[in-house]
Amino acid sequence: MPLSAGTRLGPYEVVSPLGAGGMGEVYRVVDTRLGRQAAVKVLPRSLLEHRERIARFEREARAASALNHPNIVTIYETGSGDFGFYIAMELVEGRTLREMLHTGPIPLRRLLPVAAQIADGLARAHEAGIVHRDLKPDNLMVTKDGLVKILDFGLAKLSYAEEDRNEDSRLATMTQATEPGVVLGTAGYMSPEQASGHPLDFRSDQFSFGSVLYEMATGKRAFARGTAVQTLAAILQEEPEPVGSVNPKVPSMLRWIVERCLAKDPAERYASTEDLARDLATLRDRLSEAVASGSGPAESAAGRRRGLFAAALGLAVAAVAAAALLAGRQLARRPPPRFQQLTFRRGAVSYARFAPDGRTIVYSAWWQGKPLELFTTQPGTPESRSLGLAPADILSIASSGEMAIALRDHPSSGMLARVPLAGGAPREVLENVGEADWTPDGKSLAVTRLVAGKRWIEFPIGKVLYEAAGSLYRARLSPRGDRIAFQEDDQIAVVDLHSVKKDLPRMRQASGFAWSPSGEIWLVNIIGGNSEILAVTPGGRQRLLFSVPGELTLHDVWRDGRVLLERGLPSSEIVGASAGDPRERNLTWLDGTVLADLSSDGKTLLSTESGAGGGEAGAVYRREMDGAPAVRLGDGRALALSPDRKWALALLPTNQVVLLPTGPGAASPLPGGEIVVRSGAFFPDGGRVLLTGNEPGHRNRLWVQDISGGKPRALTPEGVSFPIATNPISPDGKLLAVLGPDRTCSLYTLEEGTISSPRAIPGASPREPALRWSRDGRSLFVRGAGSPARVYRLDPWSGKRELWKEFQPAEPLGGGSVDSIVPTPDGQSWAYTYSRYFSDLFLLEGLK
Repeated sequence: MPLSAGTRLGPYEVVSPLGAGGMGEVYRVVDTRLGRQAAVKVLPRSLLEHRERIARFEREARAASALNHPNIVTIYETGSGDFGFYIAMELVEGRTLREMLHTGPIPLRRLLPVAAQIADGLARAHEAGIVHRDLKPDNLMVTKDGLVKILDFGLAKLSYAEEDRNEDSRLATMTQATEPGVVLGTAGYMSPEQASGHPLDFRSDQFSFGSVLYEMATGKRAFARGTAVQTLAAILQEEPEPVGSVNPKVPSMLRWIVERCLAKDPAERYASTEDLARDLATLRDRLSEAVASGSGPAESAAGRRRGLFAAALGLAVAAVAAAALLAGRQLARRPPPRFQQLTFRRGAVSYARFAPDGRTIVYSAWWQGKPLELFTTQPGTPESRSLGLAPADILSIASSGEMAIALRDHPSSGMLARVPLAGGAPREVLENVGEADWTPDGKSLAVTRLVAGKRWIEFPIGKVLYEAAGSLYRARLSPRGDRIAFQEDDQIAVVDLHSVKKDLPRMRQASGFAWSPSGEIWLVNIIGGNSEILAVTPGGRQRLLFSVPGELTLHDVWRDGRVLLERGLPSSEIVGASAGDPRERNLTWLDGTVLADLSSDGKTLLSTESGAGGGEAGAVYRREMDGAPAVRLGDGRALALSPDRKWALALLPTNQVVLLPTGPGAASPLPGGEIVVRSGAFFPDGGRVLLTGNEPGHRNRLWVQDISGGKPRALTPEGVSFPIATNPISPDGKLLAVLGPDRTCSLYTLEEGTISSPRAIPGASPREPALRWSRDGRSLFVRGAGSPARVYRLDPWSGKRELWKEFQPAEPLGGGSVDSIVPTPDGQSWAYTYSRYFSDLFLLEGLK
């Protein structure tokens, strides 16, 4: 029952009720000793039997009275009487933020001062080790003078208060508020970790504050749903509608602050609430003049129009200035990032890593046409010193100075070895390793492996942490050793130690990445021949660090933010020869021409322009072998040419498969379903296509699709594929010569829509794909493994093979190689892609 006027609580006399909350009722009182007005919060007698609530109520007093800040309500004392326990505190006259929000979003000129004060008060509490745990508009009072007071620390938790440091953390009075599984707080403003009953820290309050700030800016609750359960589910699984979509007038800086506070992962919020408060204060100070010029109720429409342009200009200028300050950048004072070249010889770099001293750099490279070798260098020294090891790549260097290297002349082509940087013989550790990275303490390794056609990440060695559906590139441990960033096909992702994987935003062409000291992933994204250096959080938020023309690859990031970058000069050319004229001619069109197909009569080429000339999406071209000008067919990556040469099968960056007419006509998209397409070929009848692709979370398999409509149908088990620029279908359409899970070519028989079990091909070796069938269907053109590139005629029944042609790069320096090779079925014409790559290593300083 509410207390009536005149009731005494120790020295306090009740005047009138002020309100009630989950932890008690609040009254206006008079301190009879001092004659001052105050507020008293009383725990109802009905709850006195709940000892944990009484203990929590007492903790509110201890927590709040330990604080002394203008934005936190002042606690006078605590006591008990006939009506129960109570807390006496200063009386705050004003309105709650909830009352202010009844009319909709709060204007910026009011919002920013209020938000900055809330953040400042929270920062003081968090500095004292106190987490509020129930921050919401109802617990925020604003006086007539605009002073903000944070109320109700009834759910506060002492994270490391002095009196508790030596106590058992599992005392009964503490567990109910701190142990996992107990949900406290108000549903619509809880953090994800609070909603799921996990342990909390100060970043939970940041999320709650972000929900309040979202409501202040938009007038809408961030996660309000029909029921409390639905609201909690939204907090855990959904993102609120973007602030800018609800209220386009909100400056971008404020939107970014809200988004950062509302990050699901606490690691992506502010490292300290003081930083949050500083950002809001800076934004308030920089935008105050602009927002103050906004129209008031009595301002005329003409006045509003006259001030519109000036206000908009002021906001834009202020926002730019605030952006620089929020990021901690003095743009006018900070020098631009500086590049320093580290290598000078002709060839190409493979891998590069910082040594433990942060100055020595170890890299692997092909110089002057010689085999792969390990070198060391230092900034300011043009010379590099060979480490005298067998052909090997540097994968990682431990803090102890021990290197993890991959021996490239080993039969497995991926023997992981350990060797001291100071010198010594390599000690072999593990076969079939692609990438490896040391833990921060240098005691164990995370590795990627290819075993029996399966690709996975092991961490520690021997424990499969994640199995990939596609190819695996790179694997880099986070600075804390609790996550691994890796690349699967063209997607960068992060997996934690519980095997939970999260994809980062898809890049146009990711080219190397490493963890930064702050826990971001710094990467290079190549778009249309330009390189963007991006910082991406594990949760997917990204920012641009630097942009430069040309193609870069990021190899490593040191603890002070210095970056090892490789500047590449790639080129892709098409060389071909026609029947009756064995002389090869260069058929390159722009700066990155890649062969996709050659018509059966040897007269028409289909290619992709993959460099700057092809644009961000790439471009599909048709060109005649007689050297006539190439014809652009459309965007995307070329896959195959139809038997009648009227259609080109292509793949758009959105993973949409399309048919592009080679002459008059319109593009025709094919229903793609859920598969990620890798390669494609036409059946001899021209009415169907064979695709290599995978469903999310699964490995590649073969699919068949009718071009007249319908979704692709799975044809084979997982692990079966064929490379781009090959056609594995026999002339009668009944046999498929494709790579199985062990990467060895096998035969499948097609009969009335069904497919047989694979049959091994005698004489076939691993990593030797079938390029084409002969015209009579009695032999295969098979590319042999290794270099130089050799193509054989192989009888798939007897295993007899004979050399058809050898292709030798014209300039083997810099990793020059023959890539896709396409012969005609009669073997009289052919074309191939010849790629060359030269690169230098650079040190980049000054990124933030």
